[in-house]
Amino acid sequence: MPRSRTLLVVFLVVTAANLLANATDSGVTELLTKPLLMPLLAAYLWLASAERGIRPDRLVLAALACSTAGDVALLGDGTGWFIAGMVFFLAAHVCYLVVFTRHGAARALLRPPLVAVPLGYAVLTVVALAWMWAGLTDAGLAVPVAGYAFALAAMAATAVTQGWRVGLGAALFLGSDLLIATGVAEVAQPPGAPVLVMATYAAGQALIVIGLVARATAPPGATVTPAVAPAAP
Repeated sequence: MPRSRTLLVVFLVVTAANLLANATDSGVTELLTKPLLMPLLAAYLWLASAERGIRPDRLVLAALACSTAGDVALLGDGTGWFIAGMVFFLAAHVCYLVVFTRHGAARALLRPPLVAVPLGYAVLTVVALAWMWAGLTDAGLAVPVAGYAFALAAMAATAVTQGWRVGLGAALFLGSDLLIATGVAEVAQPPGAPVLVMATYAAGQALIVIGLVARATAPPGATVTPAVAPAAP
């Protein structure tokens, strides 16, 4: 088994341990596992790229580094730590957005059917913010969360042009952050919310990284299936 795949297995094991920690409210295990998730994906990206004879994308590595910092910040309590985490994740989304745009996302989104994707994410963001606005205002976070939400929506919209894995991963990332926001606004908190947040986040980030590795090593001229179209068998 290639070393990069071994790292993915380790990532899955650590993710499972983190989900169990959230399910059983084990603070120590969460503290030990959460900061390891994104470094493991960064190591996978580095090794998978080396195995394919290419350089890892530095902006993707930067996105994973910012995500690690965000994960650590969100382990803290209080509004200050939450805002710090949001700033780090905002930087991660900007890195991804630049990567996707550099790979032709802006041009692809001007053509049907992908032209509908940014509009769909914009509508989703406005509706979600309207639903949560009163609660976010009470928490003193309405304006920063709104700015973050539109940056996240832009990242998710551009991701659909990078293949189904990246598009699905970005959608899961958005869903994870939406679950966090509904909890902060106190408008909804589904059973097992912490587990759902981490499951969608870890899966989303993994799909983005795996999808970008696959895209970077695709033969010249190979067709990349958009996230909104069915994948080829």
